[in-house]
Amino acid sequence: MTSDELLTHECDVLIPCALGGVLNRENAESVRAKFIIEAANHPTDPDADEILSKKGVVILPDIYANAGGVTVSYFEWVQNIQGFMWEEEKVNHELKRYMTKAFHNIKSMCKSHNCNLRMGAFTLGVNRVARATSLRGWEA
Repeated sequence: MTSDELLTHECDVLIPCALGGVLNRENAESVRAKFIIEAANHPTDPDADEILSKKGVVILPDIYANAGGVTVSYFEWVQNIQGFMWEEEKVNHELKRYMTKAFHNIKSMCKSHNCNLRMGAFTLGVNRVARATSLRGWEA
């Protein structure tokens, strides 16, 4: 099976996890997955995003799907500053708590702006940066 055949193979969930831009205008119409989890950085280009959205494919964007690793890196930083290590159970518990809250925040943004998960995640992120900029007294 070629990589192109793999991306268009019938499945419930497609998880592109190695290269960016693998879902594009040339192959998006042939994708048969109902859900896509973007484990790679930017595996879906804007043309494919639009095509897949029109087909009703739900895409969990890379900005969220990759956030677990970044979050655990933050936990490691916190542990180093505090000078002690968390048990694996605590790391997993905190990660689940953070990721669940983030997903609910994204879904809430999607509902209030009537948008998909990618736009909900981007809107949430841009709003947070704008708020932090304002609170610091910086001009936007």
